[in-house]
Amino acid sequence: MVLSCAVLARECYKCAAESRNLIEVTIVEQGLHDLGEKKMSSSLQVAIDGIEAEKYDAILLAYGLCNYGTRNLRSSIPIVLPRAHDCITLLLGSKERYLEYFKANPGTYFRSVGWTERADSSLTNPGSTTREMGISTYEEYVEKYGEENAQYLMEVLNDHLRNYSHLAYIDTGIPNTDDQEQASRDWANEQGWTYTRLEGSTRLIAGLMHGDWDDAEYLVIQPGQTIDASLDEGIVRARG
Repeated sequence: MVLSCAVLARECYKCAAESRNLIEVTIVEQGLHDLGEKKMSSSLQVAIDGIEAEKYDAILLAYGLCNYGTRNLRSSIPIVLPRAHDCITLLLGSKERYLEYFKANPGTYFRSVGWTERADSSLTNPGSTTREMGISTYEEYVEKYGEENAQYLMEVLNDHLRNYSHLAYIDTGIPNTDDQEQASRDWANEQGWTYTRLEGSTRLIAGLMHGDWDDAEYLVIQPGQTIDASLDEGIVRARG
């Protein structure tokens, strides 16, 4: 059984179809990381607890550490996850390639087909940290304060984007996604950023499903153990 963030849905379905193993895929709503560590971990644990464990050999997580959102997860059968900080590693194919690109290209905002077509703003999720801080959508601000004030408020809220100067669209070879790439290119132009198309890789996702769990790239959590951050190049470790 694979549990995957919706951002990786297309890649997971592709790899499941190509796997030598019988794989079932469950897609979990995108944006759990916007809920904060405890809420994300709790939501994923509910999903894990809802799996009929006796039907499967292992639970495969198409997630990284994801802002500690996968920490403390446990199951009565093994859990396997890639050694990755977040989904960008899974889209690029290795944590080494992600680190190399990140160091060489600071100020890069990443997108993929899943991020473009499935990513919901944290403003649309009433349980997100953003909403609990009282931050609203543009339409809600217009209704409350008028259009001119709403535009100003949105500019202030989007101020975090000033640290970015470049958008990299990661193409993992999913067919018929030209519209999603063009949408990312258009958004980069709107922001005044340079644009790059990166060749992605599904090798980490495919290896997860094939059962090729080399310890350098995957962590296997046994029953009685939980996932924890390792705070080193391994990224995640077993606790217990």
